Amino acid sequence: MGTALIYDEEMTKYKLLWVDPACKIEVPERLIVSYEALKNSGLADRCVSVPVREATDEDILLVHSEEYLEAVKKTPFMTLEDLQKFTLQYGDVYFHPNIYHCAKLAAGASLQLVDSVMTGKVRNGMALVRPPGHHSMRSAANGFCVFNNVAIAAHYAKQKYGVKRVLIVDWDVHHGQGVQYSFEDDPSVLYFSWHRYEHQKFWPQLRESDYDNVGKEKGEGFNINVPWNKVGMKNSDYLSVFCHMLLPVAYEFNPDLVLVCAGFDSAIGDPEGEMRASPDIFAHLTHLLMNLAGGKLCAVLEGGYNLTSLPQSVCQTVQTLLGDPAPRPANLDCPCVSALESLHCSRSAHRKYWSCLKHAAEPPTSDLSTKRPKLAEEEGKVENGEEKKSAEEEVWPEPPRRVPAPVRTASVLPDGVSCPEGCELFSSSDDPVTASKLGENFPNVDSDDLPALSSLIALVEKMERNEICNGLALVHNVTMAMTCVVQHAATALSNRVLVVCVGDVVVPTHHREDGKTLLVHFSNKEEEQKSKYHIPVCLKKGCRDVSGFMQAVLGLLLPLGYEYDPSLVLLVRAPGGGLCDGAWQQLTGLLQGLAQGHTLVLMQEGESVCVGPTASSLLGEAAPSLGKLPAPLPEDVEVLERLRTRLQVDWKLLQTTAEEMSTEADPAPLI
Repeated sequence: MGTALIYDEEMTKYKLLWVDPACKIEVPERLIVSYEALKNSGLADRCVSVPVREATDEDILLVHSEEYLEAVKKTPFMTLEDLQKFTLQYGDVYFHPNIYHCAKLAAGASLQLVDSVMTGKVRNGMALVRPPGHHSMRSAANGFCVFNNVAIAAHYAKQKYGVKRVLIVDWDVHHGQGVQYSFEDDPSVLYFSWHRYEHQKFWPQLRESDYDNVGKEKGEGFNINVPWNKVGMKNSDYLSVFCHMLLPVAYEFNPDLVLVCAGFDSAIGDPEGEMRASPDIFAHLTHLLMNLAGGKLCAVLEGGYNLTSLPQSVCQTVQTLLGDPAPRPANLDCPCVSALESLHCSRSAHRKYWSCLKHAAEPPTSDLSTKRPKLAEEEGKVENGEEKKSAEEEVWPEPPRRVPAPVRTASVLPDGVSCPEGCELFSSSDDPVTASKLGENFPNVDSDDLPALSSLIALVEKMERNEICNGLALVHNVTMAMTCVVQHAATALSNRVLVVCVGDVVVPTHHREDGKTLLVHFSNKEEEQKSKYHIPVCLKKGCRDVSGFMQAVLGLLLPLGYEYDPSLVLLVRAPGGGLCDGAWQQLTGLLQGLAQGHTLVLMQEGESVCVGPTASSLLGEAAPSLGKLPAPLPEDVEVLERLRTRLQVDWKLLQTTAEEMSTEADPAPLI
């Protein structure tokens, strides 16, 4: 399959024809620099080019009124004076004799993308379009938008392909009120938006953009707003909302299709957003959505007005859609107070609609920090004693070059187990030096196991050099293999190893305190937490209850993994752990967002039936849907909340309320 890229130069052929300070930033160069960046980086050539078509009247009328469509149809024949008068009836938008044609192409490109994904011609894709669409309403242009591209695409997918559930993720810095209005009473569409709000002071200044607008009638609970009440949000703030709000609800909703309103005015340097998230964060946001809906993901360009961070963010998104491992996450620290307050409010507003949020904290009892009287430092005028820079003055490093390893997936397998298609069979048993060292370090190892363990060490070394991206191995003793790999990998000064054990496996008794390894162990057995870097997760049914397990993965393991930022992920599956293939593949897929995709999976001999599904995930195939997840066991919810509350003293990405920050001075003891 592949990744579609839809672009047509024709959509650059309109511009503002008069002076309007509110509209001057929406320029043809937005599209030009984005496509040129994809061409110059070689990403465009790796994509499947899909031709653009115009949306038909029938397509447009899925969302817009006939009266509005007929009015827009007249704009190509208007004089400049008539265009200005026509524009005045709408908000922050402009018209041009060619904009009707371009708007039909933008909507049509979105539909072409849906067609390509839903018919299986491609796995996913991105449409570079202009004008954007998410502000456009049923009978009104708004916010540079003429037709609502993504809303039309959602209706189209439901009508043409019988799609039952659509997830729309809007990471543009403005609230897509047009999308919200289109689906606020529709339970078949889950709309998520984070947006600069500042207590209704920021455009579009709507009361219904706040967190407590959750949808109407049958659609109640299917509209999620996370309003940013201050500028300067960073990577940690974005990831925190994904892990603790969007992803748990999305997995419970179980979409058949994911549409992204891909606005990059939420990136650093943008004059509209004034946020500080680096372009590479969009690689991670994209990756985290790619295992939903069987990988059916369509990203459609919305905003983005900094002509440097916009193309960088577009490239990060497309490269991830192509399956390249995401870069190491940059600048992850504690989410800010205001972001945690917004997260808290949104989670509390939706706790009665989603079983995954039933444990969420009650609404805040005091005023939000952004509503209290502030000193100059708190207002953001001064930072660390220095005057803050404007968005245009921001300087950030260019995203690191992402070089895929020559070999995606290698496998170390015993005789009689066939190597999955797409994997490279790996063996380094002819290395007597490594085998000899292993024999010295682990005198209790059976000599028959030394060749396989030697191959594992050689495989890890090739992963460290990025000659191989990831791997899987069937071994005689997973505990011994895990110990060998961890001990070897941790000898390198720069290495940090995240070890994730699933099921009843004997974990190493010695736990490092130097932070070189972080061990997270999922099982149904009570186990003492020995340090900050040893985290046992005891679930009542172990890994058999998929809902509880996924809640632990999304709300506990992913935040821990991102904050820890490992250079290698070691995923260990014990025999008879009870985890279904679908959940195992979801776990394997999600963890590849860490460590530049360097994941090594260890499984016990006899688990050969798991080799195929594991290899599929390591090769970049989307995990199968888990179905609509039921409520997790109450006992597991309680255990996870107690564990999260205790751990968030040391691990800041586990925080879900600002109040939790105030408890850091009095940490709960490890138990």
